Amino acid sequence: MKKSTVQRVWSYLGNNKAMLVAVFVCAILGNSFLIFTPLLTGKAIDKIIGVNQVDFDGLIEIIAVLLLLYGLSSMFQWLMSVASNVAANHTIHDIRKDAFDKLNTLPLKYYDNTSHGDIISRLTNDMEAISDGLFQGITQIMSAIVIIIGCFLFMLSINPVITLVVILITPLCFFIATFIAKASKRMFAEQSKTVGDLNGYVEEIIGNQKIVKAFGYENESMERFKTINAKLYVSGQKAQWYSSLTNPTIRFINNLAYVAVTILGAFMALKGMITVGNIASFITYSNQFAKPINEITSIATQIQAAFASAERVFALIDQEPEQPILKPEEEFENCEGNVTFRGVSFSYHPEVPLIKNLNLQVEKGDTIAIVGPTGAGKTTLVNLLMRFYDVNTGEILIDGKDIYHINRDNLRQMIGMVLQDSWLFEGTIAENIAFGKPEASREEIINAAMVAKAHGFIKRLPDGYDTVIEEEGGNLSQGQKQLLTIARVILIDPPMLILDEATSSIDTRTEIMIQKAFKKMMEGRTSFVIAHRLSTIKEANQILVLQNGDIVEQGRHEELLAKKGFYYKLYQSQFAV
Repeated sequence: MKKSTVQRVWSYLGNNKAMLVAVFVCAILGNSFLIFTPLLTGKAIDKIIGVNQVDFDGLIEIIAVLLLLYGLSSMFQWLMSVASNVAANHTIHDIRKDAFDKLNTLPLKYYDNTSHGDIISRLTNDMEAISDGLFQGITQIMSAIVIIIGCFLFMLSINPVITLVVILITPLCFFIATFIAKASKRMFAEQSKTVGDLNGYVEEIIGNQKIVKAFGYENESMERFKTINAKLYVSGQKAQWYSSLTNPTIRFINNLAYVAVTILGAFMALKGMITVGNIASFITYSNQFAKPINEITSIATQIQAAFASAERVFALIDQEPEQPILKPEEEFENCEGNVTFRGVSFSYHPEVPLIKNLNLQVEKGDTIAIVGPTGAGKTTLVNLLMRFYDVNTGEILIDGKDIYHINRDNLRQMIGMVLQDSWLFEGTIAENIAFGKPEASREEIINAAMVAKAHGFIKRLPDGYDTVIEEEGGNLSQGQKQLLTIARVILIDPPMLILDEATSSIDTRTEIMIQKAFKKMMEGRTSFVIAHRLSTIKEANQILVLQNGDIVEQGRHEELLAKKGFYYKLYQSQFAV
């Protein structure tokens, strides 16, 4: 059975038992000292009998004890706050770690279908909301347990009848708080979701400002932002409105109890059944008895927001990881690079088939070029080979082994991949080149950069290979970034290569040099080259022409031109005068 959100949060809290015990002990001691003070205050009042009838010695003694109790109570309250903070932060650390670990196990499909801004929001905004709710919740709940029990016992010892009045009125607070909490929970969930949508849109627009400005999309983007922002305003307003009902309603009921205690105590005092000091003590205890309920309801907004955010984070953690292996995983020690596609069918959406019953045999050391119009399935083929997606039917074999039963990490280590979109992280040039081989020496890194024709521009940078790249390579040109990603693959020296429009962002002169480097690197390696510029694939051992997921033509460059079919038309469209 799936655990509720509360149970799951509690299970994470349970990993910090020492801190929780410390919180509980400090709550007991800090609040116990505080609970004794109304009783002593009542005794101090009773020391003042009348004019010139004050027991100053007894009064001073009680005041000294009160000061000591208040001091000890404050100290343990502070320690409780520190321990609560530590427990909350450790809990968030564990939840965030599990969430981030899950990101590394999710299939590519999840990232294709989920806003990146929404994912970031779950790991930042939602985590902060959980942290705030946990800190407040732990502190208030631990204190509430001690105060409610302690005040009840002291009230009972003073006067059971008046205690009964307080106990009968107090449950109304719980009923009202529960009713309002259910109504506001849905609104806080909607608010958290809309925050994720807003973050996703902002991230999308900020990351593509050049395109926004180039197409004059500023007004439209602002209107879209206003729409989402207005939706967030409405959901946030409703959530706050519901939660704001709790505190004044609870206080109204507590005031009723306060009035009842005062009136009943006055009548009993007139009959000599209770002293004035005891009435003062009882009134203070009744207030303290209601105080935890007031405080919990006053932070109901944070607690509701925390659980709404926790549901979103747990929804991420509960996502299905990449399809599990059905038999023991195999490891490749010496990959030769013979690749077979046998009866492969695949679709991103069941109702829209893409690749249908594809069969292909690639021998060791072959260079396979894949061409075709946009949406033909070129990149999908290499996604299947890398197991970013798994085939619906059929199988893909490498050296006779089904890749479905090969360790994914091992499989991907055998294939070097250079994509059309170059990705760099914030770090030095050397660190980015050594991304796939962190233990590489500086000499190996430089040699890889020289082969990739990147050494020249790197040496012209202020700190050479130690130059720090800004986020996503903002201080480099697109061509320079592409050269670094090529050097990254050259460094790991894989037995197979995938080049997905690898030279698309490089000028013609540099492309010629890169093609020479690729030719040398591809010797003896099975290579898959996706290209739109057909001039780059003339020397491929085999060219696959894809259309709507099917191989419509297959052969060498000259053979396909001679057929004057689909490839011939593609070639002529690029080079015909």
